[in-house]
Amino acid sequence: MRFRHPDGSTVHLAYCTNVHPAETLEGVRAQLRDHCEPVRRRLGRDRLGIGLWLARDAARTLINDPAELRALRAELDSRGLEVVTLNGFPYEGFGSDEVKYRVYRPDWTEPDRLAHTTDLARLLAALLPDDATEGTISTLPLAWRTPYDGDPGAAHTARAALTTLAQRLDALAELTGKSIRVGLEPEPGCTVETTADAIAPLTDVAHDRIGICVDTCHLATSFEDPCTALDALAAAGIRVVKSQLSAALHADHPHLPEVRTALAAFAEPRFLHQTRTRTAAGLRGTDDLDEAVAGRALPDSTPWRAHFHVPLHAPPAPPLTSTLPVLRDTLARLVGGPVPLTRHLEVETYTWQALPAELRPRTRTQLADGIAAELTLARDLLVDLGLKELP
Repeated sequence: MRFRHPDGSTVHLAYCTNVHPAETLEGVRAQLRDHCEPVRRRLGRDRLGIGLWLARDAARTLINDPAELRALRAELDSRGLEVVTLNGFPYEGFGSDEVKYRVYRPDWTEPDRLAHTTDLARLLAALLPDDATEGTISTLPLAWRTPYDGDPGAAHTARAALTTLAQRLDALAELTGKSIRVGLEPEPGCTVETTADAIAPLTDVAHDRIGICVDTCHLATSFEDPCTALDALAAAGIRVVKSQLSAALHADHPHLPEVRTALAAFAEPRFLHQTRTRTAAGLRGTDDLDEAVAGRALPDSTPWRAHFHVPLHAPPAPPLTSTLPVLRDTLARLVGGPVPLTRHLEVETYTWQALPAELRPRTRTQLADGIAAELTLARDLLVDLGLKELP
């Protein structure tokens, strides 16, 4: 979906396909047929943006076979789908029964991360619509904090990898005329947990093609104020290359038994749900939701937030809620001003099938309806901010 900002530029809205796990190119094509095109039809649009997730094996197939890449581009066109952004965070196995800590490997100290991200940049340059010259990729925020933070050489290795990536993106732009930018995506528990944590490493790389991806669920989970965070990034000269529109799980009164019970329903074995609370002494947290609800790992006199991407249009029932207000505030700051701070927005609720059983979609039809409802909410927010939806 495309929108005209009051300054005349085009803002793109997509939804991320990591909600439809696929490790192979055949699986990606099935996603387009079974999920993405039906969502587009529900929205009544001739064109729908998708934030494509390409696992390692699918990406390598496309890199090694130009005919397959041309065929994928043609299929996107025929189904009324377009790609200006990729989710490069998960490497493989995102549809596994247990993902948890595995999603952080390989990290930016390992050659496979650089190789995969380079592949994605090359593919995105070929998949961009004919009238688009800019593409973006979100990626791992360097590494999970352990063992990275205890390794004195890790920061140097990661910085060198990002510098090499920036050089490759420069060369790609020279070759193709397509400008691809990559954004580190701060996430609780990682060495870059907050936007503030991103400033030093990105200043060290000091290249316009490497910036930040602001995920509004992660921002909220870490209790960051959107305006403060974005102003600090702007002051440091760090570009917001894309933003993922998502909402976290919020509990106002975690000391109450009924609140603990409600939260426990969202503790599940597939994904990691880092949980945080803000106290007078600073931010406190656990690596997963079950650690928080099971005992006294977290102070419970202040609200808790958990890294669980809940559907934008359907916050959980009381006594829980979502951090949709943080998303609204962030979006207003990103695109509500005289000039957009980013032009690539991506709804990223990958946890539909991890919701409590009674909230999960049971059919493809229900899932498509839910994704379309999320995109409709995001569209309405953009229109309310003065953007005009384009055909």
